[in-house]
Amino acid sequence: MRPFDSNGTFCRPEAAIRQLAIRGAGVTVFSGSMGIGLQLISTIVLARLLTAADFGVVTMVTTFSLLLVNFGLNGFTEAVIQREDIGHTLATNLFWITVSAGFVLTCAFAAAGSVLARFYHDPLVKHVAAGVSLTIFLTSAQVMHLALLKRAMRFSQVSVNDVISRAVSIATAILLAWRGFGYWSLVAGAIAQPFSACIGAWTMCRWLPGLPQRVPGTGAMVRFAFHVYARFTFNYFSRNTDNVLVGWRFDAQALGFYKKAYDLFALSSGLLVSSLTSVAIAALSRCKNDPHQFQKYLFRALSAIAFVGMGLAGELTLTGKYVIKVLLGPGWEPSGQMFTFFGPGIGVMLLYGTTDWIHLSIGRPDRWFRWSIIEYVLTALLFLVGLHWGPVGVAMAWTASFWLLTVPAFWYAGRPMKLKVTLLINAVWKYVAAALLAVLSAAMALSRIPAPVAASTTSTVVAQLALASVLFASFYLACLALLYRGMAPLREHSRLLGEMIPWNRLSRFARQAPASVPATRT
Repeated sequence: MRPFDSNGTFCRPEAAIRQLAIRGAGVTVFSGSMGIGLQLISTIVLARLLTAADFGVVTMVTTFSLLLVNFGLNGFTEAVIQREDIGHTLATNLFWITVSAGFVLTCAFAAAGSVLARFYHDPLVKHVAAGVSLTIFLTSAQVMHLALLKRAMRFSQVSVNDVISRAVSIATAILLAWRGFGYWSLVAGAIAQPFSACIGAWTMCRWLPGLPQRVPGTGAMVRFAFHVYARFTFNYFSRNTDNVLVGWRFDAQALGFYKKAYDLFALSSGLLVSSLTSVAIAALSRCKNDPHQFQKYLFRALSAIAFVGMGLAGELTLTGKYVIKVLLGPGWEPSGQMFTFFGPGIGVMLLYGTTDWIHLSIGRPDRWFRWSIIEYVLTALLFLVGLHWGPVGVAMAWTASFWLLTVPAFWYAGRPMKLKVTLLINAVWKYVAAALLAVLSAAMALSRIPAPVAASTTSTVVAQLALASVLFASFYLACLALLYRGMAPLREHSRLLGEMIPWNRLSRFARQAPASVPATRT
């Protein structure tokens, strides 16, 4: 894609916004599913090749490095997508700002490795920090190219690049772990992902920045990006203070167990909300001057997310300990115990994440930033209270924070658009009630089934997982049918899925394939 014409003007997509948004959502969810599949494969394999302490020592470093990695990636990306007009010169200025900042932050983080080592009382942290610091600069070099692709709603190209870079990262980590490199295999995998993504971004977006020049709009976009990144920083601290506290209060092994439970908890957010954020902002920002249309798109998305998210929350609350056993194998039982307390927060976490869409699509990152301060203070206080009960208490604090913050967050985010909280409650409460009733019903049914004698064998655990999943899914759908007095939600979400997948294109490709691709034998 060439983002600018010969006059330096951005080339806007010609297709309808709704069509591009729905197709983009389908592509990003599909690629997110592939990414989660790759992540699960990585988790299964690496958990058997490495120790919890290996994961813990790398997490001690990445807890801080990822904040710097996201400079520009969270800020300038949203600024580029949301702005009405952007030209070649303005994009050039933003490119050099992000790359220069990335270089400075890379050097600073590598030098700070010894400080982190003293904080955690672990000398290995210093060497890991030096290696991981490279991820900061490699990410900064791809920010503008990916942002321009997203602005043009080329989500399929962005998704392909993301999946390939994840695959390269995971393959690198597994290969080196198999060769006995220990925690260095995780460091190499962390570096391989942004390196591969950077190559892909420059290949797919055929744009070369020029020399920086004075141009109107640069300051405004930098201020917009600053507000977004400032909000991201507070949100990041909210999301990672738990890692810092667990690693500081306990040790690398305890942090390794905790991190694996948290990763499973966060996977759903990466699939449903984070992967859709760019699509949602691109679509909602184009109808921000039409409150009725804005509200229609937003609450339709919220209903779909609640349907999947609450079902996922109930499912994993019931089966999480079995999932951990199957994925990680023996020796990871503490992670399974912790995940049981993460599970009830999954659905509401997904709903909470959509408040970001509102703030950014209406161009109010300043309000988003102010809310993040409230979010951080409450979450950090809950972590400190939960620390008394160990990593399990911190997991409980996570779940409590989302349930306490979601309704106030929607009220605050929706005030400029006069969005009513009652509309949110009407859109999601039946899914919450159905998930709760389904968990209780399935748990009662499972309690009446005699426990198998060989409860620790893999085949028995898989059987228990399958039985609990089938029971919950059946009760969940039945409860929804009762609450909605029919199967209207399923039909609506099925139609939405049909719109997200370009069936017509696939059928045309299938009809044309025999004529254009000769058959081969192997």
